[in-house]
Amino acid sequence: MGHGTPDNMSWAGLLQSLLVAVHLRQIICDSVWFSIPEEQEPGILVGSLSKHFPPPYQLLTQEYIWMDKNTGNFYTTEQKMDREALCPEETKAEECIILHNAVVGPSGDLIQFPVIIEDINDNAPHFENSEIHLRVSEDVTVGTSLFLDDQAQDRDAGPNGQMHYHLEDSDGVFSLKVKEDGNVIVLVVQTALDRETRDLYRMAVVATDCGSDPLSATAALIVTVTDVNDNCPSFSSDSPRRVTIPGDSSKNTLVAQVRATDPDSGPNAAIVYSLSPKVSERAKKLFSLDSLTGHIRLAQDLQSDNPEELLLKVLATGHHCPPADTQVTVSVLPKANQEPTIKIGFIAEHQNQTMVLPENQPPTVLAVLELKGGSTFKGLSLAMDSTGVPFTLSLQNGKFLLSTSEPLDYETTSEHNISLVAYRRSADGNVIAQPMSVIRVMVADVNDNAPHFFHSHYELDVEENNPPGTTLLRVSASDADSGYNGKVTYRLDKHTPAIFNIDPTTGQLSVSASLDREQQGIHSLTVFARDSGSPPLESVATVSIRVLDQNDNAPAFLTPHFIFFIPENVPPFARVGVLGVTDPDEGENGNTELRVVNSSGPFVVDNTQGTLRTTTDLDRETEDRYELYLLASDHGQPAALTSTARITIFVEDINDNQPKVILPSSNASCLTISPETITGTMITKIYAIDEDSGLNSEITYTVAAPQQNRSPFQVDSRSGNITVTQQLLHKDLGMHHLFIVVRDGGKPAPLYTTVWVNLLVNESVEPCHLDREPTWTGRPDLVQTPSKAPICEVEDTRSPPLILLVSVGMMLASLCLFVVTAVLYLKWRRGSAQQSERWRAEENEIPLRLKDKYYSDD
Repeated sequence: MGHGTPDNMSWAGLLQSLLVAVHLRQIICDSVWFSIPEEQEPGILVGSLSKHFPPPYQLLTQEYIWMDKNTGNFYTTEQKMDREALCPEETKAEECIILHNAVVGPSGDLIQFPVIIEDINDNAPHFENSEIHLRVSEDVTVGTSLFLDDQAQDRDAGPNGQMHYHLEDSDGVFSLKVKEDGNVIVLVVQTALDRETRDLYRMAVVATDCGSDPLSATAALIVTVTDVNDNCPSFSSDSPRRVTIPGDSSKNTLVAQVRATDPDSGPNAAIVYSLSPKVSERAKKLFSLDSLTGHIRLAQDLQSDNPEELLLKVLATGHHCPPADTQVTVSVLPKANQEPTIKIGFIAEHQNQTMVLPENQPPTVLAVLELKGGSTFKGLSLAMDSTGVPFTLSLQNGKFLLSTSEPLDYETTSEHNISLVAYRRSADGNVIAQPMSVIRVMVADVNDNAPHFFHSHYELDVEENNPPGTTLLRVSASDADSGYNGKVTYRLDKHTPAIFNIDPTTGQLSVSASLDREQQGIHSLTVFARDSGSPPLESVATVSIRVLDQNDNAPAFLTPHFIFFIPENVPPFARVGVLGVTDPDEGENGNTELRVVNSSGPFVVDNTQGTLRTTTDLDRETEDRYELYLLASDHGQPAALTSTARITIFVEDINDNQPKVILPSSNASCLTISPETITGTMITKIYAIDEDSGLNSEITYTVAAPQQNRSPFQVDSRSGNITVTQQLLHKDLGMHHLFIVVRDGGKPAPLYTTVWVNLLVNESVEPCHLDREPTWTGRPDLVQTPSKAPICEVEDTRSPPLILLVSVGMMLASLCLFVVTAVLYLKWRRGSAQQSERWRAEENEIPLRLKDKYYSDD
C-alpha cells in the first residue's frame, strides 16, 4: 500500500505552519486600526487590509469577524459584539479595543491590528431599587436639601452614559437638583410641610441619558412627612355642655363623656383628662373622671330631693401643651320631679353596662327596655337617636326589645353606641324629644377571615451556584381579624426540600445551599399562611424558582481513552468511531465543539455527527498505531470550559503484501550437494518475509515441481528447510530444479510468490551457477492453488543410524564380494559422469516464460 504526504493539507496543518512562522517574523501594525459600532448585523463590512498589505489574507482569530482571504475585507459574524460585555471596565480614552491576528502576504507575515468597538445607546439607565423612600420632618425649613442615595446607572459610555434627572408629580412642593457633575442628587423642599394636612407624597424620579435617541428609567420617590408636636388638644363641638340626671341615680352611672382631639399622631396626640382645681368640693365628691376616656360617672349613689346644678370644668392636657378646658353643667332633678328612666334588662352578655356580642351572629335580641316614671310620663315612647345602625327597637306589650337587624362585623365596626331618646307629641303635633341613655355594644372578634396573600403566585429567577443563605423573596399575607386571630405565621409544605427555609414571622424565603440547575432547573414551593385563631385558618400561595444556568460544567467524555480499530484499506473521510461527549449545561454553555490537538495524524473531527474521520489513505505497514489527543470546548461565557481525552487508533492489517523471498537471493542461484549426504540432512533453506501481520504474514512453502516421488529432497512447509529424504543414488546425480510456491495465510485469497531452488548433486564441491533462470511450464493452477498434500508435509520415517547399521551388516555379509563390487563400481562411475553432463545441458535448455506467470501482481 502506498503512503506519503496527502495532496490536500488540512487547515490544522496550515495553522501549525503559520504558528511556526511567528517565530520567524512578526509585524505589529500600530498604524492600522478599524472601528465599528457595536451590535451590528452579520455581514457588515468592518474594513479591509488590502490598502495596507498584499494578498493572500488569513484571519487567525475567527471570533466576531471573518475575512475574505482574497480581498482582505472582513465582516461581522453571527456573534454580535456587545461593547459592555467585551469591555466591562472602560479605558481612559473610553475605547473598547479587540486585537485580531492575521497572516498576510506571500511570505506569510503575522500582523496584529485593533478593532475599536464604538458605543451605541443600547442600555437604558437603571435604578437599583424601583422605590426610593425618604422621611422628612414636617417642621423642615423651606430650601432644605435632602440627599438621595439611590442614583441611576447606565452601562453605556460618553454621552450615552451621561444622565440628567427631573421630578414628576411634585405639585411644586419639592424640586430636584444635581450637583458635582451629576454625582450627587438632592431633593429640595420648596414649600412648608404640614403632616396634619398631608403626610405622604408620591413622586417619580426620571433619569434620562444624553444619547441621540435618549433612553430613560423611572423610580418612585415616596416622601413620608413625620410628625412633630405642633398641635394641642381641643374639645370637639359634640362634647356635651349640659346633662340632666335623676336625683336617685346609682353609683357608676355614666353622666357624660367629654371628647377632645389632637391632630398630631402617636405620643404627640396623647390626651389626659382631669378636673380643674376650681371644681367645688361637692362636685369632686359626687363625680369621677376617667383620665383616658373622658367618662364622667357618679362616684356614689345619688339621693336628692331638691334640684341642683353642678358645674364641672374639665381640662384636656397634651404633651408640652397648655390645657384646653370645657364646662359641663350637670342638672340633678329631685326624685319627685325626676325625668323618666329606662330600665334595662340585659339578655346578651354584658359587663359594666356594656354588652359584648360576637360577630357574625344572626339577628339577636340584646335587651328588654322599659320606661319608668309613673303616670306622669304616659304617652312617652323610646327611639334610637341614630340612623344606619344595625339595630332595631320594637314595642311589645309595653316594653321595647333592642335587637340586631343584621350580623355584626368586627372588621367593619368594633364598637357601637346606641343613643336612646324619649319623645312625645305635643298638642300642636310637634315631637318633643329628650335624651335618655346611651347603650354601648362591643363586637367580639371571631376568626372568620383566613390570611390573604397579596399574590397567589410568586415567580423569580436565581442564578445557580448562589452563596448559601441567599435571600430569595418575601411573601406577605394579611388577616383582617384582630389579636391572635389576625397574627399570621408562615410555613413551607412538608415535602419542600430542606435547603429552602422561610421565616415564620416575616415570610422571608431563603435557600441554605447553592442551587444546581443541572440537578433541578425549576423549584415549585408551596407556602402556607396561618393565623393563630381557634380553630386556625390558612391560605396557600405558590412560589416558582427558575434556576438560571452558569457555565460551571466542562464537557465530559464518555471515556478518558477512546480505542478504535480500522482497516487500512478504508477510503479517505471514512468514519473511525463515535466520540461521545456531554455537557449538562444548557444553551451555548452546553454547546460543545471537538478538535484534534497535538497531532499531525491523518484524522479530523466531524462535529456535525460527533465522529472521527480519516483524511487520507492508511497503510498499516507504514504506521500501525496512532495516538491523538482530543479537546472538547463549550461556548460558555465569560470563559469557555475545556476537557481532553486520549484516542488510540489501531490500523488493522489486510492482506495487501505478498511474501518476499530473501533466500535464495535469485532464481539463478545454485547449490552443490554431495551424493554422500546422509538422509535427513538439512542442506539449505528458503527464507521469506511478509510485511503484513497475523495470518496475513504466516508463510507456507509448497513444492510445485517436481512431484513428490520424483525428487529426493523435501521442503518443510513451515520453516522452509530443505532436507534429503532418501539416500542419493547414481540416478540422482545432476541438477535438481525445485519450483517453490511461497504463500501467506491471507483471507479470502492468499498472496504468493515463487522461487527456484537449484540443487546440483555432484561429487565435486565446486560452486555451481546457472546461465539463465529456469522457467515454469506446468499448469498455473498448481501454483495458484495450495496443494492438498504438499511434499513438505511428507515425513521420512527412516532413521540414519538404523540405515548405517543395516549397511554395516550388509558389508559384513558381502565381504567376500567386495573386490568384484569395487571393480564394477569404478567402471560404472566413468560412464555415469559422461551421461550427467549431457543431462545437465538438456535441463538448462528449458524455454523461459514471463515472470508474471508465476509471481502475483502487486
